[in-house]
This record gives sequence, structure tokens and C-alpha cells, in this order.
Amino acid sequence: MLSNIKLFRVGNFEFSLHHLLIIAVLSISFSISAMIRSQAADYGFQLNEFDPFFNYRATQYIVENGLGAYSTWNDDMSWYPFGRDVAGTSQVLLHVTAAFLYQAFAPGSDLYGFTIVFPVIFGSLTAIVVFALVRVIGGTTAGLFASLLYAVSLPIITRGSIGWFKSEPLGLFYSLLAVYLFLSGLKSSSKKIAAAKLLGAGIVLGFGFSAWGGSTFLVLPLGMFIMALPFLRKDGNFLIWAIPLFILGLAISLAPLPRPGLHFFTTSSGFMLIGPTIFIIVCSFIQKLNEQKRNRNAALLLVAVIIAGAVILSTNVLVSPSFRYMNALNPFLTTTDPLTDSVAEHATTSIFQSFLFNSVFMIFGGIGAWLIFRNILNSDNPRRDVHAFALIFGILSVYISSAFIRLELFSSLGLIILGGVGLSMLTKEMFRPEQTANKKTVRSHPRALKLSYSAAIIILLVIPLMVPVSANWINGVKAPPTILNGGSNYNIATNDWLDAMDWLKNNTPEDAVVAAWWDYGYWITTLGERRSVADNATLIDWRIKQMAQVLLGSPDDSWKILQEMDADYILIYVAAQRANNEEPPLYIVQGGGDESKKQWFMRIAGVDEQKYLYSDGLSPTPAFWSETLLGKMIPFTTFAYVDIANQKQSNSYVPGFTPIYIDDIKLPKDGDGPLRLAYMSPGFTRTASGAINGVLIYEINKDYKPAGTSADAYSTEGTDSIQSEPKESATQSEPKETSQSAVSGRTATISTALGDITIALKPEVAPNTVQNFVKLANSKFYDGTLFHRIIPDFMIQGGDPNTISGHPQTWGSGGPGYSIDAELSDIKHTKYVVSMARGSDINSAGSQFFIMVGSAPWLDGQYTVFGEVVDGMDVVDKIAALKTNPKDQPMDTESARIVSIRIN
Repeated sequence: MLSNIKLFRVGNFEFSLHHLLIIAVLSISFSISAMIRSQAADYGFQLNEFDPFFNYRATQYIVENGLGAYSTWNDDMSWYPFGRDVAGTSQVLLHVTAAFLYQAFAPGSDLYGFTIVFPVIFGSLTAIVVFALVRVIGGTTAGLFASLLYAVSLPIITRGSIGWFKSEPLGLFYSLLAVYLFLSGLKSSSKKIAAAKLLGAGIVLGFGFSAWGGSTFLVLPLGMFIMALPFLRKDGNFLIWAIPLFILGLAISLAPLPRPGLHFFTTSSGFMLIGPTIFIIVCSFIQKLNEQKRNRNAALLLVAVIIAGAVILSTNVLVSPSFRYMNALNPFLTTTDPLTDSVAEHATTSIFQSFLFNSVFMIFGGIGAWLIFRNILNSDNPRRDVHAFALIFGILSVYISSAFIRLELFSSLGLIILGGVGLSMLTKEMFRPEQTANKKTVRSHPRALKLSYSAAIIILLVIPLMVPVSANWINGVKAPPTILNGGSNYNIATNDWLDAMDWLKNNTPEDAVVAAWWDYGYWITTLGERRSVADNATLIDWRIKQMAQVLLGSPDDSWKILQEMDADYILIYVAAQRANNEEPPLYIVQGGGDESKKQWFMRIAGVDEQKYLYSDGLSPTPAFWSETLLGKMIPFTTFAYVDIANQKQSNSYVPGFTPIYIDDIKLPKDGDGPLRLAYMSPGFTRTASGAINGVLIYEINKDYKPAGTSADAYSTEGTDSIQSEPKESATQSEPKETSQSAVSGRTATISTALGDITIALKPEVAPNTVQNFVKLANSKFYDGTLFHRIIPDFMIQGGDPNTISGHPQTWGSGGPGYSIDAELSDIKHTKYVVSMARGSDINSAGSQFFIMVGSAPWLDGQYTVFGEVVDGMDVVDKIAALKTNPKDQPMDTESARIVSIRIN
């Protein structure tokens, strides 16, 4: 054929026209991918979204200080005053890879600019990896089709456009490269090459896990594929060393990494790879015992393994995945955590979004799935095993993507693989030459049919790229970087955020602490170079809840919390639209800034929305403007309510009417209130109609004298991290069995696997609380429970009966079935003080308690102190030093277990 014409030789390799065509198509795929991903640069050459700014700062830290310093770096700019263990809570391989490549290929250049183009390069290079992967599954033509489909995939490109220096672009590159090496190793005819590829596949997959947490979703299709291999292949002698070698490579890769580390193999995700590996080894021996019944015996073993695996997972011996992973496996699983629900990318995928993201991919993928399934039934199919992987991965990827929008890139990947193979099979069938075999002639298809087929494929591919004009796949990627439009609903690009961060850096003390909603933490620390009380990692959920309570609290109560946070400034972001060109200016204020997040603040803070929002769930009531700090900070006041379509106006709220505002600075620079306006970004000075992108920074007035604490003041802690026990019947609030004289002067001994802790009880300041504690201890209520929440330099919390056998998602919500009233004192929450945990209701303590391992003045006067550690401080410190998961739960549960609590 023409494509096999030899062109030139390089060493022992002869280049033919066929190879040049492959190179040309891959070049086109790379170029198309890079061009689409780079469109946002038209608005400005900036990092996009929030996480990339932290990742840039972490990469900069490695470049300037070295990998050794990075591995022990506690970032004191984040989560003030607690700091952040960066290596233990970050995508380490993203930072390491970027720093290594920068120093290798661009030393001395602008690192910020390097990280902006980094996702474009790796995202586009992945098109070549996709070609290699699908080539193993369906051949060269299938690989080329898949590469072209990948280049235009909307859900993949939106999570890997220019400036998107986040996990997905590099994580996908590593993960898909690992899958390619794995499948290629299994198909290799050379044992040496197979061994090298399988070991390399495990190592690279570990890189993928460390670079992107989402890579963990690959373990399910990989595990199912491994368990299917004994039914698809007969080379058991090869499989019993090939699969373990792959797992060995993964272990080698994870061993030096703090996240996820070898601990991965103690999790349910790791079990999904270890279990199938054990299965395939045992299965190979069982199949050898009776070759005629090999599949029947393998099936019986598979059933036994599945049952055993279900039992192991149900015992909670293994560390359970976080809610978002559980939600992907069970899309019907719901959460009552408003913090999780408030994140836009965690929203459930709608049918409209699925069609927008994948449209024609669904057609190609469906065809591919049908053709692959038909071929799997053919035992003579040499690609039977890898076809099975494509089918398993395709079906599972579509399934898990139904959980939330962020996972749509998995469904796209599955459909790309299936679609590439399906299009290849169809194309080969459509363009087959005339063949003669066994005196039978199979004629080629008519020329008109071939042209019609080609036109149909081209039209199907072009339609989503071009239609509709304003929301096609190409335009769908083109949006301003978040730092330029603030994440607002407006398609604008301004320097308001950049100017505000520059003002922070140049006009505030270097040790200044800035309070703001957690969305903006990375910008404050990276661009403003100031300490932030909360940031986008959401590592300390109670601090985020506390920040919501600051925004929704009364000015006086919020000022007190800000004082206890040691904050110097507080920042808010407002997105609005000026509706006229005349004076006075009129505004529509609901553009996607903090003014639009207030309902989420209310849910997270535990505030009654009906008090502050009208029936539409968006329009604020007068109480919001007059009673909350956020209402005072937003520089607008309601002017009227209008029905724009019908040109009607009302001075009071009418359902369906839009609030119109006038500007109003309620906390001026020269005022004597709790806050003083220190900075207002240029967006607020807009004189013409149009969108406003506004940042306001208020200085906290340290000399302010609050009028007094209101009756419904918020807890200065107010978080589930300290206590999330629900308050039950008030009639059961005080146990009566133990008299005060019986506990006076007593101590309690907490026995743990790491040693004993002795607590001196304080009935003189908290008699009822001590009585309750003694009663529960004497009834062995605490025996076998855990210190289930551990936060270094803050506290260790225990006493929840759910931690004995309950699912980790329930830890922190259990209690004795009643609550007791608070007994507040002037004892400070300093190191080794013991206090009762509770929920948002100050009188909701039950059984849970916490031991301080640091100082927390914001808890003083808000929680009941009832004891102090007098012996075993070293044991407390050991427990506080235990490794935890992102939810602050101990990974080594036995070391955190309370064997018993006995009253001396």
C-alpha cells in the first residue's frame, strides 16, 4: 500500500509514509489541544482559579530552598496560627515535577510564567499518551482517533487550560502513562521488556496518586481488570509475577512520599489492588489443578473473594475514603455538610451538563462499547484482554461521573477510549479493500457510502466545536482567569484583585494577619504575602465555620472573635453591576461575590436563613443589613425593588422583584466602629454602567469598645471539629447518681496503647460536668473509644461511642443520649487543660471531651473546663503527633484508642 512506502532510515529503523502520517496527526492533536487550552490568555497571562497560587508558591519554595527543606516545611502563612504541613497535605509530585523541569529547562526565567504554561504543555502531551494507550487496545488507527478526540474534550480541557496549575493535567499524564505501560507490559512478548514496563507502570502510577488525588479512581477499573485476567488469558505463570511486580513498583514509588505514602495500602483504595493481586496468584494455582474446569473454579474463588472483601470493608479495619470518593461509588449518597455542598465543582452532574460535555462522544463511545463487547465473546480475539479493560474503564468512568461535575473528565476519558476503538473498527470495515478467500469475494463498500461515512464523522465532530456559537466546545473554554474576574458571574477582566493584593503587600505590616472567606486564602498568602486564617485546602473545617460566624455575627460579637483570631484585617469581595450612567448610581448586587455566598455562610454557620433572607432565598432582609457584620461591610443599601420586565417598582420586597441598591459605606475610614475601611479597589469608582469587581479591606479597630455581648452571641469556636453532638431532651440534662463530695479531689486515669494519662478533676468549677464524666467512666462508657480528632498544636478530642464500631463518617456525632448545661469559668484553654466538646448550642455537651495541646484563647469562656493533665503529658504529645487523614482522624486507630477511663 502507499502508506508503506519507505522514505528514509534512522539507524535500524525505517521511516515510511505511514509513520509520517502518525507524526502529523499527533502533531495536529497536540497543536489543537494547546491552542484551545491557551484561549484564556487573551484576557491576561495569569494563573487561573485558587489552588494554582499555592502550588506556585510551593514550587517556588522547592526552587529556592531545596527538596529537603520542602519535606519538613510547616507553612506558617496558612491557617494562622496553626500553619500547614505542606508535604503531608499537598500534591507533592506536582510541586516536585514542576520545580525539577523548571530548573532543568528554564532556570533563571520567570517561574510564575513557567507555571502558567505548565498545564498547557502537559495537557497537550497527554494527547500523545492517549494515542499510545489506545493503540495498545485497538491499534494505530484507534489511537489516532482517540488522540484527536482527547484534543477537543471540553471537560478535560476546562480542567487543564492555561494557568490551571492544579493537579489534573499532570495527574492525568502520569496516570494514563501508567495504564499504557501496564497494558503494554501485559501484551509484551519479551519478559524483560514486560518486567521493565510493569515495574515502571507501578512507579508512574504512584507519581499519579501523589500528583492528583483523583487518580485514586483508577484503582477500581484496574482492580476489576486484574480479577478478570484469569478468565481472559491462560498464561497464569506470567500473571503470578507480572501483577505483583506492578504492585511492587507502586510500593517503591509511594514509600518516600508523605502523601499518600505506603499508608495507601491500608486504605480501601489500596485493598482494591492488593485483593485482586492475591486473587490472581491463588487463582493461577487453582486453575492448574483442573484445566477442564479452570473457569468454573476461578468463578467460585471470585465469589468467595468478593464476599470476603465485602466483609473486610464492612469491619472498618481499612481507612475509608473521604465522602467525595464514597459519593462517586454511590451517587445516591447525600451529605448534610454545607461546606462540602457549597463547592461548585461538587454539584451533582445534570443531564444537560453531561450532554454538553460529551455529546457526540456518547455516540462514538456507545458504538465502541457494542463492537468491543461483541469482540470479547470471540475467544480468538488477540486483544480480548485489553478490550475488556476498555469496556470496564468506560462503563465505570461514566458511572462515577454521575456523582459530581468535577468527575466528568473521567466519563470523557472512558468515552474517548471506547470511541477511538469503535471509530477504528467502523473505519476499517468501511474502507476495507476487496478480498478473496476460499473462492469467495468480499467486495469493498461503494465509494458513495465511504464518502457519506466520512462526511458524517466530520459533521459529528465539527458540530459541538462550532454550535452554538456562544457555548460551543471551543468558546466554552475561553473565560477570564479567576484572579481577573474574581470568580464572578461576569465575563470581565480587571486588576481589582491584583491591586488589592499589591496594596496588602505594600501597605500592611509584614506580620499582619488577614481574615477572609477561605476562597481567598491562597491569594492572600501568595500575592499579598500576608498570613491568612483559612485557605482553600479546607484542612480545619471548624475554622471555616468560625469565619462564617464572623461574617454572619453581630458587629460586636464578630469583633471579639476577630480579636481572638489575632486578625488585623478582614477582607470581602463584592461583585455587582452598575445599572445606570446617571447620578445617583444604582446597582444590582448579586454577581457571585460574598454577597451571593451569604446563604452558604448561613448554612455553614448554623444561622436561621429565614431571619436574613426573603422567600426567594437570595434577597437579604433588613435584619441582614442591620445585624450582621457582612451586611455592614457590603458598601450598598437597598433603594427599591423593581420588576424590570413590567417596569414596576416597590419600596418593600415583592417576590420576583429585583433589589436595587445605592452605595453606602457604613464602616468608614475615620469611623469609631469595630472596623475601618482601609482599602477599596478601583472597581467601585466605575462611573459608567457595567460590572463591578470589588475588593474591600477593613482594618480591625483594636481600640473598639463593644457595647456588650448579645444574648444569642455565636460560639467563638462554633465547629464540628470540637463537637458535633446533637442536643437532645433538656429534661435529661443533669445526671444525679454521683454526689459532688464523691468526686472532690479525685483524678481520672485514661489508659491508652501509648501509656496512661492522669487528669485532675475540677468539681469546684464544674461540678455537674465532673459528675457526668465520673458516671460515664464508671459505667465503662469510654472503654474502646478513640481520640477521633487530632489537630497538632490545638487539641485531641475523644469520648464518642461511635468510634468503637461506627463508620468514620459518624465520628464526632455520638453521645450518651442526653446533654448537660455549660459551666463556664475563667480558666484559660492552655496546654493540657481538659474541656468538654459541644455543638453550636453552648449547652449541648454530652460525653465528648478534648485535651489541649496548645493555647486557644478563642475557646475561653465558651467551653466547660473540668480538668487538667497532671501526669502522662508525654502520652498526650504522642497522640497529638499521630498521623491523620485530611479529616483530622488518626490513621493508626489502635494508638489513638482509649482502653479505659477509671476514676481514682
